[in-house]
Amino acid sequence: MKIGILVNEGPYQHQASDSAYLFCRAAIAKGHEVSRVFFYHDGVYNSNDLTEPPQDDRNIVQRWSKLAAEHNVDLVVCVAAALRRGIKDNVLAPGFRISGLGQLVEIGIEADRVVTFGD
Repeated sequence: MKIGILVNEGPYQHQASDSAYLFCRAAIAKGHEVSRVFFYHDGVYNSNDLTEPPQDDRNIVQRWSKLAAEHNVDLVVCVAAALRRGIKDNVLAPGFRISGLGQLVEIGIEADRVVTFGD
């Protein structure tokens, strides 16, 4: 099954990012394809390479980057939401790219399911 993911919440204010990441790992482990994760609203903060959590905390941004590298998952950050929050290409973590809402529409058309995390 081809799955698209929409993440609407930041990495540390809400459980949505952790839940989305764990869902992706579980789906891939079961043989499903997670072709794209689209980060929208405060979800764009998941892409910020300047994030430095304490050493004893999980680094959600690095988790997403590793997922993209290991499983060829397309991590797309909404350009309008990113710019509103001061996120530009120069602060993106590895594996992330900025693009428009067309990428969300495309995954909605191509995927068998789109799962949304966060409000």
